[in-house]
Amino acid sequence: MTDPQKQKLRLDYPRLWTYKIIGVDQDKMQSAVHEIIRDRPCRVSLSRRSETAKYVCLNIELTVESESHRLVLYEKLKAHPAIDVIL
Repeated sequence: MTDPQKQKLRLDYPRLWTYKIIGVDQDKMQSAVHEIIRDRPCRVSLSRRSETAKYVCLNIELTVESESHRLVLYEKLKAHPAIDVIL
């Protein structure tokens, strides 16, 4: 019997994907997204602000071509200094 927690989710590609990023400077975060995504079409939208307005959460929607493409973008976004958290 296989453990359901160890089963890998199978996704079909290309597919629309949404990353959520959190940071303190919305302009720097948007610049980071465009620096990493480059000329690929994407939609960046405000998800929410913290109650104290210290943190901002943005949604990035774009089509990813494969699992490796999705993971590379995740790692690049995660490594950028303007982005504190990525989901």
